[in-house]
Amino acid sequence: MKPKKDDRSDNVDKIQYNIDMTIQNYRKAEEMIEITDDEKTKEALEAKNDRRLESLANMRKEIKDEAKAKQNGYK
Repeated sequence: MKPKKDDRSDNVDKIQYNIDMTIQNYRKAEEMIEITDDEKTKEALEAKNDRRLESLANMRKEIKDEAKAKQNGYK
């Protein structure tokens, strides 16, 4: 059996989807932070959102790299 060829043709779409979902989760967490009185919950949500911001920065870098690679025919 031969291994499948690496198909990167939809990577940009997948990364963009992940960016969109991360932004959506970030906003939902911000809403929860505003309405909750539980300090532990607020701290946990704020920590998650900090990690989400890091992830967003990394995904945006990755999507630029993938878009450039796609434009260059993945060479």
